[in-house]
Amino acid sequence: MNRKDKIALERYRKRLEFARSSGEVNAFETKAEQKARIERAKKDYAYMCKEYFPHYATSEPADCHLKAAKQTMKNPTIKKFDEMPRGFGKSVMDDILIPFWLWINDQAHYMVLVTVSKDRASELLEDLRAEFEGNPKIIHDFGEQHGHGQWEKGFFITKSGFVAKALGAGQSVRGLRVKSRRPDYIVVDDLETKELIKNPKRQDEYVKWIERDLIPTMDGDIRRFVYANNRFAPVMIQTKLQEKHPEWVVNHIKAYDPVTYKPTWHQKYHDNYYRELEKDIGTLALEAEYLQNPQVEGYYFKPEHIQYGKMPKLNQFKIIIGTWDVAYAGSATSDYNAIDVKGLHDKNFWVIDTFVKRCKMVTAVSYMCDFQKRLPKTVVVHWRFEAQFWNDEVERVIRETERQYGIKLNILKIQVPKIKKMDRILTLHPYYQNGRIFYNEKLKSHNDTQVGIAQLLSIEPNYKTNDDYPDTQQTGIALLEPYNTQNDGLNYRQGKMRPKNERI
Repeated sequence: MNRKDKIALERYRKRLEFARSSGEVNAFETKAEQKARIERAKKDYAYMCKEYFPHYATSEPADCHLKAAKQTMKNPTIKKFDEMPRGFGKSVMDDILIPFWLWINDQAHYMVLVTVSKDRASELLEDLRAEFEGNPKIIHDFGEQHGHGQWEKGFFITKSGFVAKALGAGQSVRGLRVKSRRPDYIVVDDLETKELIKNPKRQDEYVKWIERDLIPTMDGDIRRFVYANNRFAPVMIQTKLQEKHPEWVVNHIKAYDPVTYKPTWHQKYHDNYYRELEKDIGTLALEAEYLQNPQVEGYYFKPEHIQYGKMPKLNQFKIIIGTWDVAYAGSATSDYNAIDVKGLHDKNFWVIDTFVKRCKMVTAVSYMCDFQKRLPKTVVVHWRFEAQFWNDEVERVIRETERQYGIKLNILKIQVPKIKKMDRILTLHPYYQNGRIFYNEKLKSHNDTQVGIAQLLSIEPNYKTNDDYPDTQQTGIALLEPYNTQNDGLNYRQGKMRPKNERI
């Protein structure tokens, strides 16, 4: 036996040990008690997980897990995507728990597991094979399943006739038939890689392979197709499939409420878990991994446009303006309350501080009050917000918060030009391109600033991402520009700097 085979054998031995840790069976139970347990497990997914897989089900399943399982059981021809964040056990659910639940209900007879390569798919399939072979509770209730015929890594057939096969993406699907049996449960797990998302042509090839080769291998009344992967990029194989098949089910799950931080899987994670994690890895990484908000590289605005520096003293700025893009709801899907505090120094614009959060208005106004209260007496910040947002509720929040902090913001309403927001935001481009916008170097690790910059980089044709921060930043730059009297005969608003008297 070579070294590679020895390693594989040792890994499988550990899987068997894990399967055997499901617990001991009750040797004194009656046949009636056993039958009642099996019948309950067939109907109750949560109970089935707890009864047969306590070594996996260390917490009660989340509502999204129960929903996904019920969807799969209810619809024998379902096509769906389980887009779940890191830590939500989507592979365990779709590769082990749900196929087993389908099997005990006579709803799964031939499973195919697909991922980036056959070797990787075979590794994933080993977990289910070990459960059939070593889980004492499964053996006790459903009999010995370890087959004496086909029982190997990547392809096994249980004594009851259940078939499971591993397949690499793009491989030929010829030969998937086992006698008269064809696949009736196909799961694609973690197919996309960071390298693959950079290759649109390859993505399109996989989309066609799934549509034209993989799914058509199923033939009969049961034809379930499940795609398990988190959404970590703007364009993926799964997003292309979703666009082509809007009728397919998409379970897009966020790990926590972005406003309250309350965990979606509250049975497993405590209320402050994601707040604490945010301190460890930062807001952008947290949102990418756990809210499935993919970050883009930048279409108009590039990462290299963002420059940091040692900021001049506050009393050296010609004028400081803070602009507020108002959001009312403060819900998980609402706009952001975005505040950008900017100053003009020489001919450059400095981002002094930012506030970019999904929150209630009072939190944003409290930020402005606190910021102003901490300013030196020689420094004044001029607060502005768009007149279209003004209503009695905004006025009430401002007045009450001012009284609480014992200050006056003297915030003024302004009229914003009635042109498309996209066109307004793009007027920022030459300022960035010509290196006229600087960020306070202390904001490099500031979460709100990084969220705002991510919104800026996401601006592209037909974008559907949040644009609250770039919107309020553009408003502030437009307000600061008239105070710039040090142009030195150059027009910095153009994409390329030219003397004012030079003909274009």
